[in-house]
Amino acid sequence: MTTPGSVVLRGGTVLTMDKTHTILDGADVLVVGDSVAAVGVGLEVPPGTREIDAGGGIVMPGMIDTHRHMWQTAMRGYGADWTLTQYFVWYYLEHGRKFRPQDVAAGNRLAALESLESGVTTVVDWSHGLQTVDHAQAAVDALLAVPGRYVLAYGNIQAGPWEWSADPAVRAFLERYRDGQGSLDAVQLAFDVTGDPAFPERAAFEVARELGLPVTTHAGVWGATGDDSIRQMYDGGFMQPDTVYVHAASLSTDSYHRIAATGGSISVATESEQSAGQGYPPTWQVRRHGIPVSLSMDTSVWWSGDLFSAMRSTLGADRSREHFEAHLKGETVTHAALRAEHVVEWATRGGAHALGRDDLGSLEVGKKADIVLLRNDDSTVSFPVLNPYGHVAFQAQRADVHTVLVNGVVVKDAGKLVGVDLAAARREIEDTVAHLRAELGEPAWAAGMYPDQAATERLENPYQYTDFKSDTTTLAREDEFREQLEQS
Repeated sequence: MTTPGSVVLRGGTVLTMDKTHTILDGADVLVVGDSVAAVGVGLEVPPGTREIDAGGGIVMPGMIDTHRHMWQTAMRGYGADWTLTQYFVWYYLEHGRKFRPQDVAAGNRLAALESLESGVTTVVDWSHGLQTVDHAQAAVDALLAVPGRYVLAYGNIQAGPWEWSADPAVRAFLERYRDGQGSLDAVQLAFDVTGDPAFPERAAFEVARELGLPVTTHAGVWGATGDDSIRQMYDGGFMQPDTVYVHAASLSTDSYHRIAATGGSISVATESEQSAGQGYPPTWQVRRHGIPVSLSMDTSVWWSGDLFSAMRSTLGADRSREHFEAHLKGETVTHAALRAEHVVEWATRGGAHALGRDDLGSLEVGKKADIVLLRNDDSTVSFPVLNPYGHVAFQAQRADVHTVLVNGVVVKDAGKLVGVDLAAARREIEDTVAHLRAELGEPAWAAGMYPDQAATERLENPYQYTDFKSDTTTLAREDEFREQLEQS
């Protein structure tokens, strides 16, 4: 990564995303070294400072994705018509083992480049394809090769978390990268809790506690994890302020109370919840319990890899639910509760909070200079910028990301990534796709991509490392939603 000097973005609409959400019109953001040195109008800058014209554009903090399975990016769009069951079958039960270390690396590298291109400067790599430490090393090496901020959430869906977390080689790996290195900011443990009364996941939580690592977990996923999982975590003392609960879409009010009481946060992947079936996107419930929210994209096997889509779909899902609830009562919504401003905060400050990074997520003096400039003079929707939050949430897209800085270094300049060999990245991905097609065979490859519409049995447990099944994960848990339906 190039050594940062000084850069000033001149004359833009600055969304500081500070505590009061200050907006500055025609303002400058000065970066010196790796940090924001000043924010204001007509700033004086050091000699030799590079000037970037932000006039007519929006300057905002770099966005933060708190849950992305980066290793799956080579399969972009493959599962467009999948349900969650088909995803589980393909990756967890049938074909996840076929990914080699170089395939994990190829997916990670492409996902990291894609993130930077779309203004996502920090990503939690929810890396549950790490069958071996060689796979983990390949994942890290790929992340270290791309400028950006990455948190490796170490997981392995092919083995019980109590098994792989006890492996001395895994432990040594976690200790080696625990404090980050280069583009790798930190390490977490990533695993799910099935609700098995024996609570075998306790051992993995104890490893996380001993190593001082946060845990991120898919909670409230219909048919996989539910309230029993939350109660076990709570009773064991494993619900911590740095715990991130992904989806949290099929939980009862009791579980939300436990999350709120222990200070955890929820990573909402609205496109995923809407399409795959983890449960109705939970922001309408989460907001009522005051639980901090961040946004995530989940996997490019289905959806886009940018947070503009996350913001847009989150607003749509939350407002749709709000309208439906009102209509069931014979009422109408006259004021939207969830605003564009809120989802922009979740995409920036919310992600920083989830990661415990007070130095990210806003443009304030002393904060790390992870900055995005949205400006596209060739676009008919780049003007006028009247409501900047609304513009970010509903109008902008990755093509409008003009400039990206990470740690004070320009990594996307005038709409193009800096120093990136896309041809090499393409060759890696093509090799992975060719390998997987050969391993599956053309009939299975086509059948996976274009699933038939025949009736299939419900998959009650996607985790092949345990035989435990529970009907409690297949109950409709959106309590207030169900009560409204019953009253209608």
